[in-house]
Amino acid sequence: MTHRRGAGLPGEAAGRTWDSALSPDEFAAVQAVGFDPVGQVLGTAVFNVGYSGTWGCPGAWSTGVTQAAPSRWVPPSANVQMVRAMYGARRLALARAVDECRALGGDGIVGVHLRIGEFSAGGVEFTVLGTAVRARSRIRPRVPFTSHLSGRDFAALLSAGWVPTGLAFGIALATRHDDWRTSRRTRWTAGNQEVDGYTHLIDRVRQDARKQLSLDAAKHGGDGVVVDEMELSVSETECDAYGYSRDHSAEAVLIGTSLARFGRSERPAGPRPLTIMRLEREH
Repeated sequence: MTHRRGAGLPGEAAGRTWDSALSPDEFAAVQAVGFDPVGQVLGTAVFNVGYSGTWGCPGAWSTGVTQAAPSRWVPPSANVQMVRAMYGARRLALARAVDECRALGGDGIVGVHLRIGEFSAGGVEFTVLGTAVRARSRIRPRVPFTSHLSGRDFAALLSAGWVPTGLAFGIALATRHDDWRTSRRTRWTAGNQEVDGYTHLIDRVRQDARKQLSLDAAKHGGDGVVVDEMELSVSETECDAYGYSRDHSAEAVLIGTSLARFGRSERPAGPRPLTIMRLEREH
């Protein structure tokens, strides 16, 4: 953790001791590209996540993948509410960290860490932690950017002509009911073969998460996205509807930073011209 008396910082940040989650190397890298840390920021939200909006066996009547924006072949289902809650919790915690960044006069947050854990009194706690930075420039972004990039990576991308525009999320949730074909292929007597129902389940949920990540990055004005986390979890629940016994739910979560190019003066292509020095003596 690094500390320094703020100098030339706006408002409440002036004259105060600021803190940072940056390592010394990251601190130096951020300063080298014209940014100064102004303080550590925190955003948190506790959500009760679990109610899907229906009772019984959702996989028995929900065919295929369900997501925040269902595709044409998927009917609206209970999983939509769950996905919206997962998006909402993350975005609320991130928005509160951005509010702290604004209060410190920061232009963005680097090194964002998102932590998710059980809350002791019940529910799930979503926590966002990062370091607010301010550019040594008269040009201020309209909205502070957020990025999972470390100080070094942030500096490297700026030097290469890229700027982070925001933390992007891609979340998808799918529920599939085991039909007779899937049940037959998972028996110990079935031999070595692909269980294509499960393959389809995880393939579709990953594709949908990637699509949502791309859409979220575009909302931030990004030309592309650098992925930080890719998580896939699969759970099983008992279900006796229609004589079948199991539902499988797959959840895919992708987190990354959207990036946009910024204008840079173009150098002529090809090798740089050589500097020629005269070696003759003057008489």
